[in-house]
Amino acid sequence: MNKMILELHLTTEKSMALKEAYNSYVFRVDRNAGKIEISGAVESAFGVRVDNVRTMIMPGKSKRLRYRVGRTPRWKKAIVTLKKGQVISDFENI
Repeated sequence: MNKMILELHLTTEKSMALKEAYNSYVFRVDRNAGKIEISGAVESAFGVRVDNVRTMIMPGKSKRLRYRVGRTPRWKKAIVTLKKGQVISDFENI
């Protein structure tokens, strides 16, 4: 894969609850990446087996700098559920 699909692991209260309850991890991914590409990237990067991938486009927010109003860009979020017994050890101590 030439392009970088996984950009960032999101660590929020909601993502920590998903990790504990459903063994799901949340990533910020490339907007053009599909579910199969995301699944392959997670499997090759962390050496785990992926069960399910859910994606969503997060809307940009309005931002204001003095007198100008602008928007942050839209971005894509992926919730990756791993198979039973699989964990990503890099994110266990967070």
